[in-house]
Amino acid sequence: MKKLIPNVLTAFNLVLGMLSIIATINGQLTFAAIYILAALVADGLDGRVARYFEVSSEFGKELDSLCDLVSFGAAPALLAYVFMLKDFGYLGVFAAVMFAICGALRLARFNVNTSKVKGHFVGLPIPAGGCLVATFILSGIMPLGYIFPIMIIIFAYLMVSSVRYPDFKGKYEKINYFALGITGAVSIYILYLSIQSVGFVIFFAYALFGLLNTWFSFMGKQT
Repeated sequence: MKKLIPNVLTAFNLVLGMLSIIATINGQLTFAAIYILAALVADGLDGRVARYFEVSSEFGKELDSLCDLVSFGAAPALLAYVFMLKDFGYLGVFAAVMFAICGALRLARFNVNTSKVKGHFVGLPIPAGGCLVATFILSGIMPLGYIFPIMIIIFAYLMVSSVRYPDFKGKYEKINYFALGITGAVSIYILYLSIQSVGFVIFFAYALFGLLNTWFSFMGKQT
């Protein structure tokens, strides 16, 4: 019975991802975004419950990745396409497809390296990538020109990049306070543009900080 509980939570993650896709198809974009955020909660609980009951398994790990691909890869990609990417022709199609593919690659790499990489994630975690899309749409910000498709492509790239992101489970590499300051300044500016963007700012700050912190750490080693 204990083994079943975390798998039920993982499956619920998939249910929420499917509900998001259905809501997007029906034009209910706000609900679609909320379902993705709800899937994040389910995704966060299943692993903790499995560790609490000491029933972690390879089956659960694979199931989690499959569900994550739907909830944080396919669902956000479709949501982004219906929201605005559809207006950019082939570029919009490319951005949506790239987001889903990079999410799949990110999950595959994570499963292969999960026993080798400790204290951080290599590349933006796919749940954060999916929630970046969802919270942006909930923020009410309407990007001008080609900003939105470029933003989606950047989010996709970060998932398969070598940028290091903290996993909040163990000791993380040294924090560069200049990177932290820039991240804080940009976050405050986004909040100034739209107070509704609080959720987006949280995930955006995480994505930006990892990128800047990795960059400044690399530059420091070169000097």
